[in-house]
Amino acid sequence: MEALIALVVLVLLLVPVLLVVALVMISGLRRRVAALEQQRLDATAAWPETPIPTAQPLARTEQPYRPAAPTAPVAVPAVAAATTVGAVDLPPPLPPLAPPAAAAVAPPPPPAGPGLAERLLGTVKQWFTEGNVPVKIGMLVLLAGVAALLKYASDQGWLNAPIELRLAAIAAGALGGLVFGWIQRDRRRLFALALQGGTIGILLLTIFAAFKRYDLIDALPAFAMSVLLIAGIGVLAVLQNSRTLAVLGILAGFMAPIWLSTGSGNHVALFSYYAVLNGAILAIAWWRPWRVLNLLGFAFTFGIGTAWGVLQYQADKFASTEPFLLLFFAFYLLIPILYARRQPAEKRDLVDGSLVFGTPLIAFSLQAGMLHQDRLLLALCALALATLYAALGWALIRRPRYAALGQSHAVLAVGFATLAVPLALSARATAGVFALEGAALAWLGLRQRRWLPQIAAALLQLGAAFGFVVGADYWHNDANAIANPTFMSGLLLAVAGFASAWSYRRARQDAPALVYYLWGLLWWLGGAVHEVGRFVVHDSRPDALLIAVAVTAWIAAEVHRRAPARALALTTLAMLLSAFPLALWQADVHQQPFAGYGALAWAVFAALGVRSLWCLRDGQDRAALAAQFSWWLLWPTVLSLACMWLADRFGLAQGWSVALALLPWLLLAGVALLRWPWLAVPLGARFDVLRQVLTATVFVVLGVSWLCLLFAPASAVPLPWLPLLNPMELAQLAVLALAVRWLWSVQAPRVLGGRRVPLLAIAGFILLTSTTLHTVHHWGAVPWNDRLWSSTLAQTSLTVVWSVLGVISWVWGSRRGQRTLWLVGAVLMGVVLAKLVLIDRQHLGNLLGISSFIAYGLLCTVVGYLAPAPPRAPDADLEQQP
Repeated sequence: MEALIALVVLVLLLVPVLLVVALVMISGLRRRVAALEQQRLDATAAWPETPIPTAQPLARTEQPYRPAAPTAPVAVPAVAAATTVGAVDLPPPLPPLAPPAAAAVAPPPPPAGPGLAERLLGTVKQWFTEGNVPVKIGMLVLLAGVAALLKYASDQGWLNAPIELRLAAIAAGALGGLVFGWIQRDRRRLFALALQGGTIGILLLTIFAAFKRYDLIDALPAFAMSVLLIAGIGVLAVLQNSRTLAVLGILAGFMAPIWLSTGSGNHVALFSYYAVLNGAILAIAWWRPWRVLNLLGFAFTFGIGTAWGVLQYQADKFASTEPFLLLFFAFYLLIPILYARRQPAEKRDLVDGSLVFGTPLIAFSLQAGMLHQDRLLLALCALALATLYAALGWALIRRPRYAALGQSHAVLAVGFATLAVPLALSARATAGVFALEGAALAWLGLRQRRWLPQIAAALLQLGAAFGFVVGADYWHNDANAIANPTFMSGLLLAVAGFASAWSYRRARQDAPALVYYLWGLLWWLGGAVHEVGRFVVHDSRPDALLIAVAVTAWIAAEVHRRAPARALALTTLAMLLSAFPLALWQADVHQQPFAGYGALAWAVFAALGVRSLWCLRDGQDRAALAAQFSWWLLWPTVLSLACMWLADRFGLAQGWSVALALLPWLLLAGVALLRWPWLAVPLGARFDVLRQVLTATVFVVLGVSWLCLLFAPASAVPLPWLPLLNPMELAQLAVLALAVRWLWSVQAPRVLGGRRVPLLAIAGFILLTSTTLHTVHHWGAVPWNDRLWSSTLAQTSLTVVWSVLGVISWVWGSRRGQRTLWLVGAVLMGVVLAKLVLIDRQHLGNLLGISSFIAYGLLCTVVGYLAPAPPRAPDADLEQQP
């Protein structure tokens, strides 16, 4: 009841909102009309008008007449001569101006159709703006008010009159309103129809309240009176040809038990009541083709029935529920036939698909929920439905006016006959049969260019998937890998999907082909993952999955070589990319990718991967380029994981581990720079377009790794640690050397052309700073943590190193005449000075702190002696110096 009152309040609130929206729209239209009118006036005013000559009195000019210098006689046009009067020259008339050519205005694009939200809003707006709006709203409010009054008055005890008298008064008022509405049916049709619908709804509500809530009447009288009222509203709707009256009455009838429900769970009374309402809908359908009324009854009947079945149905209620299910099914089996019967001649092939296909599917689903423990009986129900629809299809398809409906029934007959098979047999055994049947129907529908077999094919494959999932309880009973019903059923589902995709591909319908292909690929990969998880030990699962993705990539590439398709090339690319996480999984379960069966898996992957890329070389799809690009990034990743394990296996320190991990990437960078044709195989010259991208990607990986190594302690055990001669810093120097070769090659991005020297200078400065800190750590025994940065030895060492670098830049820039280099040294010395003042001054209490100040002072003195002033020569590009 509270929900109903809230609904009515919401409707009342929507009324002023919609009125405001309408006023705003009208105001906007007025402004637009005014703006267009103003634009028209402005355009009119912009056209030059030819002045009408008028007689003007001759006036003496302010300036005296001064004859021009004598020139050769010039012929004066007649028009000009005519404008000269005495000694006063009148200006000649302006030549007429032709109106500018109208700009070619492109025809406006056709207006787009309204979307779903616009249509819904338009429907609501139409309901609130057309017809007799006040009475519509009044009836809604009245229904809610009556319901609220009955409940509130009963709870509060405000009325002392017996409930029988109160209900009788309400019924008498409703009957009076009904009679008044009937009298006004010709004068005020909209008012009369709304009043009739509302009063009948009140009568239904009153009868149901007297029976259900107050127990004033028994079930039989309540049922009889409801029958009379529903029959009455149906008669009124048919006689007055009012679909609105029928909808309002049926809506009120369906809502009445919901409004006054006491939670007693008397489903017999509820479904009996709904049976009466659906009988009225069937009677109306005999005379009027009102589809909205049919859909309304269908939605309420099966919607509420499904909700009740989920929440309250139990096995002991089967006998009292099954008759109602069969009755409702019969109602909505006949209604679409009556709907087709009442269609005009030009619409004889119109079929109400929502009811034709929705009724058996929902009814059988409810039946399956009631008979889920008796599969054989459920199979007999499916066979009975197949027989019924086959008989109806045979009877209707021979009549031209019912041919489309008969074909729909024939499709349903085939579907339920097919459904009876898995219900009688095991789900896994029949899932494959359904899938293959669906593929055959898809091929047949495309061949005959009929959409019904194609829809049936899709439904069959969905049904096959449902049957496969239903058999999930038996998956653990499989004894052998691959040769088991579960994998074979999934394989047949995949084959059916691929076959359907092939059929649609040949028919040049790419969208359905892609959907079916992804459907088949999902079942193929899902079956492989299930088999690996079921029969392969944990440590070897990534190895088995690596072989599975290699086989998938190879099969897709082979098919692509014979029938090129973008989806196949993308499948190969996706499988190659999936090897990256599988390599990490291998490193997690057995320390490195080649342990256990990893070596065998990668050998198979390498062989099939090369063949897959070779199959893609003849196509023009960019996915082939991306596949080979991923291929060359995959192998250094795998080898880096193996090298890290190798360093750990022989007890080498972290410096060796990171250096070995960078080695495959350094080799790839060297090959990309010096031996590019080796990486172009198998795509060849076609892969050259990605040379710059691949090289840049490799150097991005090297650059990020180079930066990360700056923060690692990187011990060189078992060798002693030497600055710049330890494994980690040798790898960093190798990265810088290759970077120099790359930056001065044609493969380097142009944006880095003018920034090469600064970038290398900054990198060298960072490396020397890192080397200084690592030297302090390894030789000064300072821990590699926060204490390193705050230690006196580290700060003094940085001061000295930075000062030496600053002095070198300062002096070299002065001697070579390079002002920029001199300024760099000066700035660096200024930074060191700031460091002394802000940081090193706290270390003046020890020898190292004092040494940093002294060293800086001495170096500045040397600079002052060697290069006291900046060079006078103009700046020169450092790249052009010998």
